[in-house]
Amino acid sequence: MTSPSTFHIEPADYATQQALLHELRHAVFVEEQQVPAELEVDTLDPLSWHVLARDKGGSVIGTGRLTPDRRIGRMAVRAQWRGQGVGGALLQALLRQAGDREWEAVTLHAQLTARDFYVRHGFLPEGSEFEEAGIMHQTMCRRLSGAATVEGVAAAIAATTALVARARRRLLIHSRHLDPKVLDAPPVMEALRRFATARNDKQVSILVHDASVVQQAHSPLLALAQRLPSVFHFREPVDPVDRNYPSAYVLNDNGDCYFRLLDYRFDGEATFEQPSRTRPLEAEFTRMWERSRQCSELRALGI
Repeated sequence: MTSPSTFHIEPADYATQQALLHELRHAVFVEEQQVPAELEVDTLDPLSWHVLARDKGGSVIGTGRLTPDRRIGRMAVRAQWRGQGVGGALLQALLRQAGDREWEAVTLHAQLTARDFYVRHGFLPEGSEFEEAGIMHQTMCRRLSGAATVEGVAAAIAATTALVARARRRLLIHSRHLDPKVLDAPPVMEALRRFATARNDKQVSILVHDASVVQQAHSPLLALAQRLPSVFHFREPVDPVDRNYPSAYVLNDNGDCYFRLLDYRFDGEATFEQPSRTRPLEAEFTRMWERSRQCSELRALGI
């Protein structure tokens, strides 16, 4: 990934810089994606807060906007700059502006090809897929305060993927049996693999309530953990109170949490960048972890 020092993000005044904004958007949306030209411009443009990304030479390489109806949109990055952190930097600038305005949440219409990108930044899907300008989209929402409701397996996978992708160095997972359908879902597994192999200082601590069930299930997560035993650590509660704990959750060291009141249901809530809400769970996890036994049987590769 290109270092952010090779580009920078700046606010754009629409009245004086609209030509720059529309030139880039026209190149991406109209020329590349075949969106009708009349749909590229709308009446919200003069009312919105815009950002530009520029390379070291000052050329415009990306843009996005935040509309008065609390929606992020018109996210566009030149083809040669994609996958180099420009889109993420633009998105973070827009989220900071929404936070400065004390908005509780922002939404966006994500092209399906970009849905995973937005999930990694804490956006969760809402409703069904739909067509817009001839391209399939998904409404997504990012809570800036309070908790986002998570309902169903798809939302659970998105929330877990977001938690893993947004972790810096540490993940804490409390799950009775490694949550089949969620922790073994391909997007979650890919996020875990990226996290575990990115640097040598990553740690994933996992509390399971029945190591024998986990071992017999041959979970993809267990296989990954056995290949990277210095990163993944398993323990099993032995205290009766701990073993009767009914909830499940994933925490990271970025102040994010996906919490389910009942382990056997995927319905729950997700919070992002709210460490005051995650600290009590982290303290609870630590106490339970210290009382639990190490699962050496889960660290050995099967033959």
